Amino acid sequence: MTETVNAQPTAREDLFRHVNGAWLDSVSIPADQGAYGSFQELRDASELAVRRLCESAATGVDTSSGPFTAGHDEDGARRRIGALYASFMDEERVEGRGLEPILADLAEIETVTDLPGFLELSGRFQRQGISGLVQTGALNDAGNPERMLLHLLQDGLGLPDESYYREEKFAEILAAYRVHVARLFTLAGIGGDSGETQADADRVVELETRIAAHHWDVVKVRDAVARYNLMDRFGLIELFPLAEHWLRGVGVDGDRSAEVVVWQPDFLTGLQQVLEDTDLADLKLWLDLQLLRSRAPYLAAAFQEEHFDFYGRRLAGTEEDRPRWKRAVAFANGAVGEDIARLYVAQHFPETHKAVMDRLVNTLMEAYRRSISTLEWMGEQTRQKALEKLSMFTPMVGYPVKWIDYSALTVDPSDLVANVRAASAFAFERDLAKIETGPDPEEWHMTPQTVNAYYSPLENAIVFPAAILQAPFFDPERSPAENFGAIGAVIGHEIGHGFDDQGSHYAGDGSLKNWWTDEDRAAFEERTARLVDQYDSLRPAEAPDHTVNGRLTLGENIGDLGGLGIAYQAFTIWREENPDDDAPESASDPLDQVSPEERAAEQDRAFFAAWAECWRQLTRTETAITRITSDPHSPNEFRCNQVVKNLDAFHEAYGTQPGDPMWMEPEERVTIW
Repeated sequence: MTETVNAQPTAREDLFRHVNGAWLDSVSIPADQGAYGSFQELRDASELAVRRLCESAATGVDTSSGPFTAGHDEDGARRRIGALYASFMDEERVEGRGLEPILADLAEIETVTDLPGFLELSGRFQRQGISGLVQTGALNDAGNPERMLLHLLQDGLGLPDESYYREEKFAEILAAYRVHVARLFTLAGIGGDSGETQADADRVVELETRIAAHHWDVVKVRDAVARYNLMDRFGLIELFPLAEHWLRGVGVDGDRSAEVVVWQPDFLTGLQQVLEDTDLADLKLWLDLQLLRSRAPYLAAAFQEEHFDFYGRRLAGTEEDRPRWKRAVAFANGAVGEDIARLYVAQHFPETHKAVMDRLVNTLMEAYRRSISTLEWMGEQTRQKALEKLSMFTPMVGYPVKWIDYSALTVDPSDLVANVRAASAFAFERDLAKIETGPDPEEWHMTPQTVNAYYSPLENAIVFPAAILQAPFFDPERSPAENFGAIGAVIGHEIGHGFDDQGSHYAGDGSLKNWWTDEDRAAFEERTARLVDQYDSLRPAEAPDHTVNGRLTLGENIGDLGGLGIAYQAFTIWREENPDDDAPESASDPLDQVSPEERAAEQDRAFFAAWAECWRQLTRTETAITRITSDPHSPNEFRCNQVVKNLDAFHEAYGTQPGDPMWMEPEERVTIW
């Protein structure tokens, strides 16, 4: 009897599973993760590398040297890294202290006697890393990016999104959240018997529900124009009279709040009414919850386990919490990320990688230039502005040219919560100080050991950290087809964010400025609307009762579509400039037996296979539901398959035909950039 082997689908049926099927069948999601794939594999490697650096710093053993680590001993970097990591890893001491690290904070909440006092204390807590009612930070002024202003954003919720408080499909999660809040209160000794504690928790969740009613939804929050609301301090206080007390508490009641940008003005108006209509006792309970939720990961095991049980197990479906060393690495990275980066780059980022990446970036930029120059739907006036913006992009590869100075941060290897407070206050003050000092165009907003990349519209910069510049995304030893299909598409994606539905509202200098004619904007939006319709009908296999929100994911979908399409054009440019680079080395080479056309087709298939490999991922149902509700990225299978369906080159490479699952009629295919 012949054993049956499960055959993988063809690329004409399902490119994602054609390339990744064997991997998907053989890999399991680690118990401490909600999803696992290419990004997570690299993140695991980065975590291990940083763990070794932290452990060597904690033990005083120096394992790194080089130009990036010079002065590490003199400026105390290794001591800071070691102390932060050691304080988290000292589980016995953390357990022995129990609730002691936050008893003074709980007592201070109890001393609050009026609404102004509540706002001021909440503001002070925010400086120490405790979640609050209004997110606060310094960002470039979109109207004048050469200055930094205080920005205020909606906040105040314990669930991932305002929809969790109002949509019936999340009723079970909301009920579980009520139980979670009561359990935290019980652990902290807040309230009386179990009935009273649950009643306290219910009142807090009811308060959050009223706050959520004034939140903008996730789609509206993406609107760069709608959220730019510049006003002076008097305008802010007129809009939100209680802001005066909150600003004092958060420490921005002077020149730093002379002008502010409010992302959601009607949220502040609604918040004012909610606060005025709520009993002070309930507001204090809400602040108790913010303190407990923010500090639970750093307290004794009972608090940490309760926090994980809801946010990890219930919301993400994760079976086990991450090992303590992983959480310690995350803490140290968050506190002194660029101290660690200097050590990481010295060991893990060859300078040769940067040279190859620079060439790839330049080729992608040229491909965008050629494409924009010939867009049939764009008029000449808008075209020239688009090319001008493209010429002003700032690529940053590998690591920053200067590092953050953490020397003012005082840490204690024996006091974890004190370190959390200190690191949060340091980062908060460093951020707000930019209001006086102005923007730094060389600053990075992501550490080199982070497996990711980003585009900053206010700075018109694309950034590719060292940690993502590894296989399967990048490898100097791989074929050009594979590098263009993988990291080339990532580069194209980030450039594409400068021209997506929101990034396209910003000019080359980072200012929020309309550089489009009405006719060209209408033509652009006709194409993006078709893309929205494509994604609105998609249902991930892990959560078939939920559909992708095409409007929420539009920016990332434009980035994926433009990124891969332009990466293919860049690969075409490379082949034109290097016609003999992939020629057979000898007559005995099997490639010598194929025609140039067949060789080009093989290269094209390698290009698309590399793209698909980047998106291989398994996802738990709970994680998939949370992400599809609030994540602006589409599920990975669609980031692979739905994008390539729109590309003529994919259909030509694999010979798709009408009736194939991967077929899309030519007139339905969307091309934007």
